[in-house]
Amino acid sequence: MKSQHTNETKSQNAVPTTYYQFMEISVRELLIEKGLLSKDDIRKAVKDMDSRGPELGAQVVAHAWVDAQFKQSLLKDASSAVKKFGIDIGPLQLMVVENTEKVHNLIVCTLCSCYPRMLLGLPPDWYKSSEYRSRAVREPRSVLREFGTEIPDEVQVRVHDSTADLRYLVLPQRPAGTEHLTEHELAALVKRDSMVGVTIIPEFSS
Repeated sequence: MKSQHTNETKSQNAVPTTYYQFMEISVRELLIEKGLLSKDDIRKAVKDMDSRGPELGAQVVAHAWVDAQFKQSLLKDASSAVKKFGIDIGPLQLMVVENTEKVHNLIVCTLCSCYPRMLLGLPPDWYKSSEYRSRAVREPRSVLREFGTEIPDEVQVRVHDSTADLRYLVLPQRPAGTEHLTEHELAALVKRDSMVGVTIIPEFSS
């Protein structure tokens, strides 16, 4: 009975193939057919993307915290700024949105599960779920509370909807008490969920 229930739950939570995913498959097959890419090229690219984790995104965030000029470039043109870390996002556009005392940002993809994989690696299952994709837009504060994140009423919550050609990354606020930490130590404080916007980085205590 438990196994049957588990299978039914997985079936209910399964994310159907979207229009954009069908388009990606079609374009990929066309490139192979025209000889512009081989299956090995695609396999290597997928393997490289799948091997990435949120550590790279954390490095970008930490560097923005300690380098005001880089932070300005990141917020103005993130696609170009991240090249400093060897990240080439190709034809996609990357936009970094900053959390402040007045604004908290939350990322979602209502159409499918578009996600800044080049910086964060594979998306978590909850990000791809239909529940998160629909509720994050309708009731973002309730969703945040379920992650243990309480945003004060006076702080605006902005929801950013990713698309097939646009990815978002949240630049979390630097936590208090970290003035003495090195850039490497700061990066260790930055977790995946804070760069999606479902959590905040707590005040640091040594």
